Amino acid sequence: MTELLQQAIAQIQKLPPDQQDAIAARFLAELQDEQKWEAQFAATTDDKWDQMAAMVRQEIAKGETVPLDKVFPIQE
Repeated sequence: MTELLQQAIAQIQKLPPDQQDAIAARFLAELQDEQKWEAQFAATTDDKWDQMAAMVRQEIAKGETVPLDKVFPIQE
């Protein structure tokens, strides 16, 4: 176990049981979600990536996309 994880667990242990359980539930859900993403990416073939890229290029050509800086404006 890493030192950072040990520190986090030590802090969590100081919390009431209901808060510990809430954090544990979120942590477990995050781990499960990460495993699903890893499996999905591992199962994605080069052909599938090529198909997705072609779809994105078509959307860009049709003007169906929004520039990233419109979605996430740069904060100055």
